[in-house]
Amino acid sequence: MTTLKFSEKAHRYWLDGKPIPGVTTLINKGLPKPQLTYWSAKCVAEFVIDKPDQVEALRAMGRGPAVAALKNVPWQERDEAAVRGTAVHALAEDVIHGREVDVPDHLLAHVEGYVRWLDAFGVEPVLTERQVASRTYWYAGTFDAIVRMRGETWLLDWKTSRAVYGSTALQVAAYAGAEFYVDDDGEEQPVPEVDRIGVVHVTDAGTRLHPFRDREAAWKDWRHVQWVANSVPRIEAQLEDALEAPAQESAA
Repeated sequence: MTTLKFSEKAHRYWLDGKPIPGVTTLINKGLPKPQLTYWSAKCVAEFVIDKPDQVEALRAMGRGPAVAALKNVPWQERDEAAVRGTAVHALAEDVIHGREVDVPDHLLAHVEGYVRWLDAFGVEPVLTERQVASRTYWYAGTFDAIVRMRGETWLLDWKTSRAVYGSTALQVAAYAGAEFYVDDDGEEQPVPEVDRIGVVHVTDAGTRLHPFRDREAAWKDWRHVQWVANSVPRIEAQLEDALEAPAQESAA
């Protein structure tokens, strides 16, 4: 029986009774994402332009509360996107296994495009939504799917964001390089060998598969990013207390 545990509420993993960092947490700590700064500014700018009535209501609350509310705009949009992404992931897992689903109207276009993609590529699920971990490199995570299609085995990650990025290759390579996954009986099993890795972009405009070019390079880059993330506490601890200037001797 595996000792890999996951808390959905805290979104934290434990292995052998010890906290173990998740793949996405390590990537967020170790890899700069300058596009997030632009995205945050854009969210606030769009809110101010598109919702003048709400902006005036905020202004009436006073400067401090208004600034605090505007600063929170990007995180509200992030949370809304996360809820949508969670719902699409759940539907994607049911659909790929041929289970009946009740699709809400606002996600109908996502699911219809996803179904068309599954049929066009002849996707056959091998494993979906499995927790994985590596004791050697000390990380854990949950991959979306290992599938067979067009004569190859793929490890894939579903994304519902506005865009997809090459940095996701590090996430998927980490899952593919894990030592074991947890089966339905709670036992550790070796992660199946995969031929390729990629990201599947599921949107209301359709679903597209973006393969990653170089799995080996992605694995090496993932290890570098993990090392940087794990080094952050040591880096922050470099700062010592300020040295006091020596006391000046008084004149005779």
